[in-house]
Amino acid sequence: MLAGASPRQRRRMHIAGVQTVLPEHRYGQAEITEAFSRLTDCDEELLRRFHAATGVQGRNLALPLADYAKLDSFARANDVYVERALELGEQALAGALRKADIPPEKVDLLLFCSTTGLSTPSLDAKIAQRIGLRPDVKRVPVFGLGCAAGASGLSRLHDYLRGWPAHVAVLVCVELCSLTIQRDDTSIANLIASGLFGDAAAAVVATGRGPGPEVVATRSRLYPDTEHLMGWNVGDHGFRIMLDADLTSFVEEVLAADIKAFLADYGLTTDQVANWICHPGGPKVIEKIVDTLGLPPKALDVTWRSLRENGNLSSVSVLHVLQETRGRPGTPAVLMALGPGFSAELLLLHW
Repeated sequence: MLAGASPRQRRRMHIAGVQTVLPEHRYGQAEITEAFSRLTDCDEELLRRFHAATGVQGRNLALPLADYAKLDSFARANDVYVERALELGEQALAGALRKADIPPEKVDLLLFCSTTGLSTPSLDAKIAQRIGLRPDVKRVPVFGLGCAAGASGLSRLHDYLRGWPAHVAVLVCVELCSLTIQRDDTSIANLIASGLFGDAAAAVVATGRGPGPEVVATRSRLYPDTEHLMGWNVGDHGFRIMLDADLTSFVEEVLAADIKAFLADYGLTTDQVANWICHPGGPKVIEKIVDTLGLPPKALDVTWRSLRENGNLSSVSVLHVLQETRGRPGTPAVLMALGPGFSAELLLLHW
């Protein structure tokens, strides 16, 4: 607890339940590489090399591999997104509520994040009705935060619960990255993305009081003039990825100093952090985080395992890593993710 903090400042969020749901269609990386090579005119050897370099061994996809050839328009892909995202989001929220032992009618706020499809009404409205949330539930749909949305969503739940500590707030993230497939894009960015990203949904149930890890503090960082590093180029073709080669070096330049400054504000150093809950952006980004912070080789083992087994799940990934992390009581942890903007989201947790 911060010395001299007021009762309002001491209000913290408790993470009562986390649930990740993967689609039922699972394939080894070699199968996905072979299927993607048949859909595009890219250099097959280059494609195989990029896919192997991701370190991903297998991924779960929204559709059977054979069905991706049928996604011949943005409209058709988005129709599938709406159907499958609704199913997976509902399953994730139901699972998180069961883990937290909280009935749906107790939920006061639903924050929904996704950057891989579009729907109006937003999918949170449909999930709320299907799962039995109250008609007066507060809904906040968020689009465009990309890989940072899981961490950012947790931060915004924390903000809400500081003002309403007796309430229950939930976060649902759904990302169906495979449905953004671009057949005619033979850029290096698309070849990497086709081997890196997977599909999943995750939900978090949070309360102002009770058991579970506490969120002690949060920090957001938006870096000027870096929009080119990551994002979508949106057009008739749908979502075409922008992924700049300078991303890894930029992470090396700025992230360590921001994390160390964040920890220092709460009297901590990196070697006092027991758990690092990091979004698995890709092998090079993970390696840079370890190197620039001087972390032990195994500090990001859970992050590496999530990447290896599931790929980069965009906003869902950091929530999956959170679910799989086993913290020791009484120890601090850092949860972090990077996303379009370019931006970073940092949270300080206490187990």
